[in-house]
This record gives sequence, structure tokens and C-alpha cells, in this order.
Amino acid sequence: MRIMWINPVGTDIFDTDILNILNKAKQDGTQVDVVSLPADRPKHLEYHAYEGLVIGDIVRLTRQAADKYDAIVISCFYDVGLREAREVSGRSIVTAPCQSATAIASNLGNTFSVLVGRRKWIPKMRENVHLYGHDHRLVSMRTLDLGVLDFQTDHDRTCDRLLVEGRKAIQEDGAEVIILGCTAEYGFHEMMQAELGVPVIDAILAPFKYAEFLVDLANRFGWWPSRMWGSEAPPEAEITAWNLMNS
Repeated sequence: MRIMWINPVGTDIFDTDILNILNKAKQDGTQVDVVSLPADRPKHLEYHAYEGLVIGDIVRLTRQAADKYDAIVISCFYDVGLREAREVSGRSIVTAPCQSATAIASNLGNTFSVLVGRRKWIPKMRENVHLYGHDHRLVSMRTLDLGVLDFQTDHDRTCDRLLVEGRKAIQEDGAEVIILGCTAEYGFHEMMQAELGVPVIDAILAPFKYAEFLVDLANRFGWWPSRMWGSEAPPEAEITAWNLMNS
């Protein structure tokens, strides 16, 4: 199968690390391509205004990739553009971190906590967890006081913050599973599992392996994305006449 990973930011600083992670995690026969946005786009999506600026890019990339890839993964725990991208993905599966990670966590424990970078992120992420039907399992969202571009700059500081808040989530909040609430929080889940003794869901691995799983289901059982009612795709005649996907 072929999977495209979209880093919806105007920097490629994460591309090589993420590609290496995905190539180590992939099934035999899976081909992975990682792309990011042009340099004039936001370098992170911590603000919803920045999200609005890149949704069009995500939709266009998904539309262009729909007949070449079996799945597309959107690399942001806000799940930015997920619903919009799914409308134009044809038979390609589209996944994103929050929906995938919470679905996986709900099968591994009764409760989970999400470790997020900044308090700013919590309202949108909490809304998504509610939307996905897992709010009764969410016991806390704990902040690390780190931005997206901070996680990989000082590993010792990041490790310390993750372990401190992870322990609090387990001991004080009752979390049975920990979710890392940013795709830039990569490279820490194995260390955390060894230290904390609970499953720690990585925000890169979760949507990628979920995508492989869903592609396998589609190929074996015909469970392709629905195009009925709310999942209806935009009319091809309008897309062509209005030249919507070429800019």
C-alpha cells in the first residue's frame, strides 16, 4: 500500500525524522511519502487562525493524492482539515492523530490523559475528544508548557516534563493510558512506558498504523469511505468549472 503523510506546516524540519519513524514502523510492502507545505505557510498550528490558513492546502494535497495513495495522514493533533479532506479523498483513507489515538487508547484502558504542549491547545482538543465519543474516558489534559517547536530542541527538558505530568496523570487523575498530544512529541513513548508502566500512545504511530489497518480492511472487505449523505463529495462539475483544486 502507499501512504502519504502531510506535515501541514511551512517547514520541513520534521520530515526526515518522521519518515525514519514511519519506515521503521510500516508493514512489509507499505511505501511512505512525507510532504510539508511551502515555506510561506505557518511553521506550527498552535493558533486556530493558522489552521484556517492551511486547510485549503490540506484539501488540495488530498485531492491530488487520492488516486495515487491508499491513505493520507494529516500530522496535527488538532486533526486540522480532517473532515474537509475526507470529502475529496475518493477511495483513499484519511486519518489524523487525535481520532486515531483516542480510538486506540479506548481499547487499551478505561481512562486516558492527553499530555499537551500549552493550555491554549486544550479547548479545541477537548472538543475533538467529545466529538469522537471518548469524553467519558478523558480524565485530564495536562500541559507541559512547551510549544510545538520546543519538544525536539532539549530532549532532557522534554523527558522531564513528560514524566512529571505523566505520573501526575496516572496517580492523581486516574489515567490508565497516556496519549502524547502533539506529533512533535515523538521519540519518547518507549522511555515513558518503561518508566510509567502504562501504554503511551505516540501521535505519529497511532494515525499511521490506524491508516494501514483501515486500508487492509478496505482491501479485504470493501470498507471504503462512504460517499452518502454527510460524506457526499463535492460535485466534479463544480470543482472543474470553478478551478478549485489547482491553485
